[in-house]
Amino acid sequence: MNVVLDRGGGSDQWQLVGHGETDADGRLRTLMSDEAPLTPGPYRLVFDTRKYFERRGIRGFYPSVIILFEVAQGETHYHVPLLISPFGYTTYRGS
Repeated sequence: MNVVLDRGGGSDQWQLVGHGETDADGRLRTLMSDEAPLTPGPYRLVFDTRKYFERRGIRGFYPSVIILFEVAQGETHYHVPLLISPFGYTTYRGS
């Protein structure tokens, strides 16, 4: 699945900081380079669920899933799982 990571700016402006495609296990280990700083502030993950399901011959209800979250000062790692089906999804902050 294609995934985009944006960092929020003022006035609802977003800046691309990472992107990629999940592997066979559904993970994206290279969303950001190890040298890229994870600065505090708002972020959003955008999952292209439409293409994901279309490639499997499935018509889904949600064309994309957007997860907004806040990076706190001093945090260096986030794991944000997305569990999906054609007609529903759930997410949480993993470890």
